[in-house]
Amino acid sequence: MKAVVFAYHNVGVRGLRTLLAAGMEVALVVTHPDDPQENRWFDRVADVAAEFDLPVAYVDQAVDAALAQRVSALAPDYVFSFYFRRMLPAEVLAAARIAALNMHGSLLPKYRGRVPVNWAVLHGERETGATLHVMEAKPDAGDIVAQQAVPILPDDTAKEVFDKVTVAAEIALAGVLPQLLQGRVPRRRNDLAAGSYFGGRKPEDGRIDWAQPAQAVYNLIRAVAPPYPGAFFDHAGRRYIVARARLARPAQAALLPADAPLGPHRAGPLLLARCGDGGAVALHELWDASHPGVPLPPADWPVHP
Repeated sequence: MKAVVFAYHNVGVRGLRTLLAAGMEVALVVTHPDDPQENRWFDRVADVAAEFDLPVAYVDQAVDAALAQRVSALAPDYVFSFYFRRMLPAEVLAAARIAALNMHGSLLPKYRGRVPVNWAVLHGERETGATLHVMEAKPDAGDIVAQQAVPILPDDTAKEVFDKVTVAAEIALAGVLPQLLQGRVPRRRNDLAAGSYFGGRKPEDGRIDWAQPAQAVYNLIRAVAPPYPGAFFDHAGRRYIVARARLARPAQAALLPADAPLGPHRAGPLLLARCGDGGAVALHELWDASHPGVPLPPADWPVHP
């Protein structure tokens, strides 16, 4: 069986390695060039392609007609998309003799769309996973081919959940590959009416609103914690990024006076941020937004007077 693989990020790396380990012939790898403006904390698909001496094409903005024709000329049995950041045009999907398959980082039909892991953590989900599905013109809408669930623990950050989802993607793909290599694609309906769709997130979406309940504030901090841009707040004219935090226990939250204003306060050795429901979030590591990655010493922590 022959495949063309569109891949990026850690899921792309593990997906490509899984195909090669199973004996799939990879005729072409398509990935994205490095972005010097991006905090690249993940592995490079191009490095795996070089390791196996595979031909590589790079796509920045969109898959153009020349690349689509190149894929068609290869006459692949499968086209795979593993965390590739661009939609594949109809002519690329049609080039697959058997199926065009995408790996999505959620348990479809839940969390269709962009950054599904971050959205799942933000909403306080206790489970997510990876889904291999048939690609259609509508994103994340095709039949489900394979799924693998993973737990989200109460203090997991999005990065920790993403690492689990990467393993889930590998397990889902490896489990169904014997059938795919025989030309059989198991399918079950992706019931979109039972799911949800979410768009991309911007750095500004990480702004903390202390008037929200403590759990909601903590979920936001977990959902965008480094290496993502980080949840932030402004205090006395400076912007601070919350790099690490924990939901305060009731006994800790009780250290704050009932009339304490919303936001950060010192409570002995703790920096507690009072939230709208009377609960609190314990802030364990803060960065000045102008120097991300550099922990502020406790003497420089922002507090209400």
